[in-house]
Amino acid sequence: MMRSNNRLALYASGLLLGVSFASSPVQAQDKPLRDVIDTEIRAKWKEEKIILTGRADDAAFLRRVTIDLVGTVPTLEETTKFLADSDSKKREKLVETLLADPRFAEAQANVWDLVLFGRNPGNIGQTRTRPAFKTWFEKQFADGVAYDKWVKEVLVAEQRGSEMFLVQFRNAPEEAAVHVSRIFLGTQLQCARCHDHPYDVWTQKDFYGVAGFFVRLVVQDSGGMPKTFTISEKMSGEVLFSGTAKDQAPGKKGEPVKAKFLGGAELTEPALPKDFKEQPLPKDGGKLPMPAFSRKAKFAEWLAAADNPYLAKAAANRVWAQFMGRGIVHPIDDFNAENSPSHPILMKALADGFASHKFDLKWLIREIANSDAYQLAGTGAVTAALPKRFERARVRPLSAEEIVAAMRTATASEPESKNSGSEYFLRYFGEPTNGLGDFQGSLAEHLFANNGEQIRNFTRRKKGNLTDQLLSATEPWEVRVERLFLAVLSRRPKPSEVTKFVAFIKDDPKPEARLEDAIWVLVNSSEFRFNH
Repeated sequence: MMRSNNRLALYASGLLLGVSFASSPVQAQDKPLRDVIDTEIRAKWKEEKIILTGRADDAAFLRRVTIDLVGTVPTLEETTKFLADSDSKKREKLVETLLADPRFAEAQANVWDLVLFGRNPGNIGQTRTRPAFKTWFEKQFADGVAYDKWVKEVLVAEQRGSEMFLVQFRNAPEEAAVHVSRIFLGTQLQCARCHDHPYDVWTQKDFYGVAGFFVRLVVQDSGGMPKTFTISEKMSGEVLFSGTAKDQAPGKKGEPVKAKFLGGAELTEPALPKDFKEQPLPKDGGKLPMPAFSRKAKFAEWLAAADNPYLAKAAANRVWAQFMGRGIVHPIDDFNAENSPSHPILMKALADGFASHKFDLKWLIREIANSDAYQLAGTGAVTAALPKRFERARVRPLSAEEIVAAMRTATASEPESKNSGSEYFLRYFGEPTNGLGDFQGSLAEHLFANNGEQIRNFTRRKKGNLTDQLLSATEPWEVRVERLFLAVLSRRPKPSEVTKFVAFIKDDPKPEARLEDAIWVLVNSSEFRFNH
């Protein structure tokens, strides 16, 4: 395999990914990104003679974009207002409203929290909740902090709460190298951990060069409930390279590997004094003094730099997949010479636009959500979980956080019920997919959905909730059933559904239990479980 500096340079610049070779009749920078999206997507449809599905109706679009942007279903009032609106610009206005909604910050923080940690990260202690980090992270989105800025803070880990990302790699610099490269650089390095990568340009020394930026980190448990941590950095210490896996031998310590930027130069750092001795760790769990030269700071600066060849591409591709189901480079975190983008011009436009707009996530989300490609119906002839040419909209199960929020919104539950039973929802709905777009609903999820008291609690009559509102109303049950469907499924019921639900509820002279059952049926339906 060719491993020349020229090839590495080409790889880093993106040329081997095909993002710069193609040309477009109209330059991407001359058009809004949403128009570039639709131009490039349609060109591929035409080229491959793809028969398209239609545009999503208003109800489906409303539910989809509300879940995607603010992590819950629209309220009854929001649904009624949107469906009655005749303004041709109402979808664009809705996107703006949702981007400005306080719930946007919480929802996007939840999405990225799972990207950074997964459900059960190691080395943290409390695996299901990270209160300090989530508080800090949500504030980044609420304050509109640019992507490159909060990524840098995550890696520097000096702000209260931000340190939790690095905590999960305590005493594991190699794991930090794998995860940081995958998440923020879109590059899979794990295959180069034991031997030179068999399908890519990366060598073992490239891998350990990245790990060298994390080898000096010291994570200490500061106690407290929930747990708190401090992250210090030593002034010395190197990763030792002892050859390929087949060359390993007992007692073989290996040679130190200098820290090295991915696809770039070795880190230049000042030599330590001849009489240097590393300071002992404070016994009270406090931090070591800030080192005169910080490797993690240098790495964070490099990664978040405007001219970093990986950052904008990896982030734009991940955000695209968040809303469209699959990456233009797919899998989303595997940019390499053999994994070409499905739409090269579009990939370049997304990355360039994101960078030129100073890594503004709201700008990128706005352009995607306003594209015709995003607003397609989720139905059609194509049944693949992740259509390769984006010929229909993404259909996905709601995350555990979204299910709890959606049930609370749909049933008009009081805010104090926000965290009621959430641990159970995380346990049973926490891993709904296998990473390939296929829904993996488990038997445990099914049993919980059908028997869980936590779900029943959402449907029982309480002052002001949906059950109470419908029982207290004086309109005919036909009207109340329509409100029920609008509240829970964000659409009007079919005539046959009205007939069945009205007959079921009115069959009992005391309809409270019947109405609770009717609401329970809808929140347990497949239609409620998915985003449309």
